Amino acid sequence: MVLVVEDEPLVRLFASEIIEEDGFEVLQAADATEAIVTLEARLDVRVVFTDVDMPGGIDGIMLALCIRERWPDIQIIITSGRPWPAETKLPNDMVFFSKPYRQDRVLETVRKMAA
Repeated sequence: MVLVVEDEPLVRLFASEIIEEDGFEVLQAADATEAIVTLEARLDVRVVFTDVDMPGGIDGIMLALCIRERWPDIQIIITSGRPWPAETKLPNDMVFFSKPYRQDRVLETVRKMAA
């Protein structure tokens, strides 16, 4: 099970479809708050694929850190249309893809993380 967290509906749909077409089940969330509610309700999420810039006061980086603290076994992929913030260090076990991302690289990473 993969949770796609993205505030832009078309981008969320696109990401969800490419992951589903590769054989994974996908849940969707429009922001970090919705993602946390989903994670609290579902014990089968193995990978979270999240955008950085989202409304609601919790961005994708903060969401990733929250997930790491509360659900350490969940793997995390972070994506953004902007470069990774220089002042923010990406934890070793998380992966960052800049938009537009290559579908094959994202799917390869999801497969490895879900294994």
